[in-house]
Amino acid sequence: MRLICLLIISFLLNVNNLNAQDKIPSLDKSPMDMSYCPQNYPILKVQEKISDSLIARVVYSRPGKNGRAIFCDLVEYGKIWRLGANEATEIEFFKNVIINKANVKKGRYTLYAIPFENKWTIIVNKELDTWGSFIYNPKKDVVRIDVPVENLSQTVETFSIYFDLKGNAAQMNILWDNARVKIPFTVSKTK
Repeated sequence: MRLICLLIISFLLNVNNLNAQDKIPSLDKSPMDMSYCPQNYPILKVQEKISDSLIARVVYSRPGKNGRAIFCDLVEYGKIWRLGANEATEIEFFKNVIINKANVKKGRYTLYAIPFENKWTIIVNKELDTWGSFIYNPKKDVVRIDVPVENLSQTVETFSIYFDLKGNAAQMNILWDNARVKIPFTVSKTK
């Protein structure tokens, strides 16, 4: 019995010792999320309802509105934006795609936006693993596309990205506050 008590006390002291030494980061105010095209791809793959059909995956941080004025205030019109918070949003294409008549090879890219009141310029850029838009380099742009802003009747509290897919045609939906933009793309027939 003494041995068991000593082992338990030793374990508890080691756990407390580990916790005191570890500097675990606090929960981010804008947590990271991931969205797939097609939606719920990992679940469908596990359920064997889908095979090698992964087209894209976007990794982004999800800031909240939190009572703030978003567009034209927190996110300034006419200025480059990381499209979310913290690290710049990244998209990975698992197949070659066509965006705005431009061929985009499968691979990983950073997404930026330049928002305006009635349209956003969406930018696919080769720079990777960057925080914010501080080192944005337009020479590394792969494609730009202007998309109209749709004004929503309900407020979207948390910045959100999701995909819609019909056959070979897809669109990435970006929503926040009272705005939505849709970025259309198609899967290229070339490998």
